[in-house]
Amino acid sequence: MRRRTVPLALLPLALLLTACSGASSADDSSGGTGGGIDGKGSLTLNVGDQKGGSEAILRAAGELDDLDYRIKWSTFTSGPPLLEAINARAVDTGTVGNTPPVFAAGAGSKISVIAATRGHARGDTILVPKDSSAEKTADLKGKSVAVAQGSSAHYQLVASLKKAGLTLKDVRVSYLQPADALAAFNGGKVDAWAVWDPYTSQVLRSKQGRVLTDGQGVVNGLGFQVAAPGALKDKKKAAAIGDLVERLRRAQDWAHKHPEAWAKVWAKDTKLPYEVALDAVKRSNGTRVPVSVDKAAIASEQEIADTFARLKLIPGRFDFGDFVDTRFNGDLPPSTTPARTFEEKS
Repeated sequence: MRRRTVPLALLPLALLLTACSGASSADDSSGGTGGGIDGKGSLTLNVGDQKGGSEAILRAAGELDDLDYRIKWSTFTSGPPLLEAINARAVDTGTVGNTPPVFAAGAGSKISVIAATRGHARGDTILVPKDSSAEKTADLKGKSVAVAQGSSAHYQLVASLKKAGLTLKDVRVSYLQPADALAAFNGGKVDAWAVWDPYTSQVLRSKQGRVLTDGQGVVNGLGFQVAAPGALKDKKKAAAIGDLVERLRRAQDWAHKHPEAWAKVWAKDTKLPYEVALDAVKRSNGTRVPVSVDKAAIASEQEIADTFARLKLIPGRFDFGDFVDTRFNGDLPPSTTPARTFEEKS
């Protein structure tokens, strides 16, 4: 569907995923575009999305075919501006990664985390040029690292450095959105890049870089559906949000069972090469499993929040649980449930 454009700075490719900042694409900007509408009925749900995100997977899985309410889509380049729109009540709900809700909650935004998925963190990486002398994370000491502030990659960088006995003070951090970071990385302007899929798959496929370390065992691999508290107080909107959450869960199941079909849709929607999209689906995007927003998930997010509070990158400590609404958990498995995997074909 055609979307009206809100003035933004654009990236070279278009893809914003839940890993990231939630996610972002090689076509990055800070605001939203919107206008596409699905469904029918008197109720309209305003849904924030990222390119190649909720709308694409729902459409591919056939989950937009029988809506008895309307969805008006607005597309954002990453999680932080999407959550700003939720706080402003311009958007009722949207999907983001594990770190944007921490920054939004830390700023006192009016948001409620209502659903979660868990996936592999192999796509969350610190990349270095293929000819870099760095062989382990500790080798980054004194070097420049690009990262999008407030993104999932931001925390992955902090956690990976800590595991190697380093802090942000031991590296020269360049806060760059993915488009600028990609250019800086390919142009040799930075020594490393902390980022997420599909950028990881894009760089690896182009042979412009290699993985120094990834997020497996370092970050929680969680992604979240977030809603405006005001929308949740509206019974009809809350029911529609609950229905949307269920459709997204079914669509994620479909994506895992049909990785090639999903990669074709994703590639078309984001203008990524099919091979890059399929790599990203199998490395991270297609591994996500719906899980409960439970005590373990809240505790894991609290650790992220406390980390950024200590670094003084958010105003102060707060209780992440105060920004959680568990009404849509149902009988989902715990948040510690292992992510899905793909069998390698011989």
